[in-house]
Amino acid sequence: MCDVIVLGAGITGVTTAYFLARAGKSVCVIDRRADAALETTYANGGQISVSHAEPWAHPGAPMQVLKWLFQVESPLYFTPRLDWRQWTWLGKWLWECRRSAADRNTMRIVDIALRSRELYREVRKLEGISYQHKSLGILHFYRDAKEYEDACRVSELMTRIGCTRRRVSKEDIDLIEPALARNKDIIGGTYTEDDESGNARIFTQALAWVCEAKYGVRFYYNTQVDDILASAGDVREIWVTEKDGSKNARRAGDFILCMGSYSPLLAKRLGIFLNIYPAKGYSISVPLDESNERYAPKVSLTDDENKLVFSNLESHLRIAGTAELSGWNSYLPFNRIKPLVERSVELFPGVFSGMKLDHDSIMGNLNPWTGLRPATPSNVPYVGRSKKYRNLWFNTGHGTLGWTMGMGTAERIAKMLIDSE
Repeated sequence: MCDVIVLGAGITGVTTAYFLARAGKSVCVIDRRADAALETTYANGGQISVSHAEPWAHPGAPMQVLKWLFQVESPLYFTPRLDWRQWTWLGKWLWECRRSAADRNTMRIVDIALRSRELYREVRKLEGISYQHKSLGILHFYRDAKEYEDACRVSELMTRIGCTRRRVSKEDIDLIEPALARNKDIIGGTYTEDDESGNARIFTQALAWVCEAKYGVRFYYNTQVDDILASAGDVREIWVTEKDGSKNARRAGDFILCMGSYSPLLAKRLGIFLNIYPAKGYSISVPLDESNERYAPKVSLTDDENKLVFSNLESHLRIAGTAELSGWNSYLPFNRIKPLVERSVELFPGVFSGMKLDHDSIMGNLNPWTGLRPATPSNVPYVGRSKKYRNLWFNTGHGTLGWTMGMGTAERIAKMLIDSE
């Protein structure tokens, strides 16, 4: 029996285990996959982006979403389902689109993300972790005048609360990232010099190794959580199917739910409702070599109009984005990958020069991937103790910003747990 069982070995689970173990707790981490970071963390957009803190729910979003809703190649695709969770999520999302709510949620996310960004720098230095990180900032660019002005308003709010996201002209953009110089339809952007990028999977797996080798954390991979049992205001045990197929009970003083989009499914077994719905995202990883690397952007980019991000991860260009509200499925359809490729080719044709871009080549050579991002309607994650059970904690629901906020919420939940004793 250990002090704390962390359920999930993605970015939030591993960082949570790290801060607890560093504080002297004995920690076990349980995950159904064969290693850390093989779910949503695996091939995300790579951005540690405080500048991306504006939530999806904002005043302009409903009309934008209506335009896209049922178009299979749109940045946001919605498949209506006979699922009360989907409609409950959408109703709350519309409520969070009010300007007052959007500004409040932006400030809450920025607060977490700023601390998280500091911690990545501290931990990579302290633990000697290298993860293809770049400290070149993040550049958002715009083609539409209204969208640009709206972004500048949000930038001013972020700057007031500590995230310096400055307005830049097209001329500034061409200097910051010359790979965009040929794109004459871009009218301006915003630039956050202190933001970073890096490979979330490499970082998480490296930190898991540090947790195990240096701090004694025990990782149980290929272990499926089957049930969670509670009585008298406490979680008593979880039942798992081990790697060898045996079924066993595991007990601890505290349990922390870090299972991303699967968190609400387990919480439901305890009669707890978490308003988290999977926002399915996609990515490709385009190989870079001497033939095309000079055409690839060096600075991490966000194309807000098409909901795409670009991160140069040395050996490849990670291109990720879009969202699909279609339930808990990890099917990887070509008709969702194809528009991602087409929009990227329009921006950076040289990166794709000489590549075949038919179905087989895209699906075989560009490393397409999909992951279920655990989105709350406000984009603010659940971080704290359950109101129902004294020893059950949540660090989940980070949406598209798990890599950005993960370190910050992990430190926060570890401190809450230790301070509660």
